[in-house]
Amino acid sequence: MISGNPKLISLEKYQSLLEVSHEKGLLGSFDLAKHQWEISDSDTWLAKISIPWNTSPNEQGHLQVKDDFHLGLVMIRAGIAVTGYFHNGEMLDHKVFRAYMVRQKQGKSQIKYLKTKGKSRAGSRLRLGESEQFFEEINERLQQYEDNYAISTWGISCGKTLWPYFFGSDTPPPFSKKAENLISIPFHVQQPDFETLQSIHKKLNGIHLTLSEKGQGIFGQLDGIDSNKVDEDEDW
Repeated sequence: MISGNPKLISLEKYQSLLEVSHEKGLLGSFDLAKHQWEISDSDTWLAKISIPWNTSPNEQGHLQVKDDFHLGLVMIRAGIAVTGYFHNGEMLDHKVFRAYMVRQKQGKSQIKYLKTKGKSRAGSRLRLGESEQFFEEINERLQQYEDNYAISTWGISCGKTLWPYFFGSDTPPPFSKKAENLISIPFHVQQPDFETLQSIHKKLNGIHLTLSEKGQGIFGQLDGIDSNKVDEDEDW
């Protein structure tokens, strides 16, 4: 069992976790695909800590800030998407994309409609055409990032039903589904717009802790470890 949702913790609390882990002889490992430091015993995981994307852990889990960090983000929902480029924490480019993809009465995207019982009508063809252009424009922007900057890490939030259209676009993204530097954004994205881009980027610069029930028993005694009331403006 897991003791609730990931909670924002301070760097000090994270270092305390590492100290307790070392004292108790627990195992620590880095999950590159999720950018998480995981603490476990011989049986199961105890703590999963999402660490700031502009850092990398050493063998003991201590964080080191990357000197020259280029981050590209893309968040996609039916009919709206946003891309952003950040260098060492500073947003240098962003763009919001919109398309006429949703059938007004049903509230369903044209892609999902065609997978069920869509018909070849003028409205359907218009929405499908805008859907195709939608993904091409997104990927053109991402290709610009790739061409102009040395992207260290890509972050994506995109429903799996849209993946075939995103990766199968006539203009493909500058990374593959299994690229080592592609990470799924571990936070829910309801409306991918400029404000959400800013909010998600801020979260990606924080440290977020998830404890198993067993891990709660081991680390819960740390002062304030079960509280998410920390300084959310902590800047890496």
